Amino acid sequence: MLIWACIGWVFAATVVAMLPMRHQYIPGVTLLIVAPALILWVGISVAWWAGALALAAFVSMFRNPLRYFLAKARGQNPQLPPELRS
Repeated sequence: MLIWACIGWVFAATVVAMLPMRHQYIPGVTLLIVAPALILWVGISVAWWAGALALAAFVSMFRNPLRYFLAKARGQNPQLPPELRS
């Protein structure tokens, strides 16, 4: 079941990446929220180092949204790209 969940997440991320930027927000945040549970599942089911590799891949793929949320958590006011501003 773990392999199917990982494959499904990868395909979902690929589809979201092909969407125009203004349509990526909601599905991208959903993938961002689901990923830690999937990474934890990998770490528990396979090995800690597999979970660490999955976490490194996650941080690499979502580095810009993670920077944005980290800046928001610090109380800063990060600017959104022009295509995401309403």
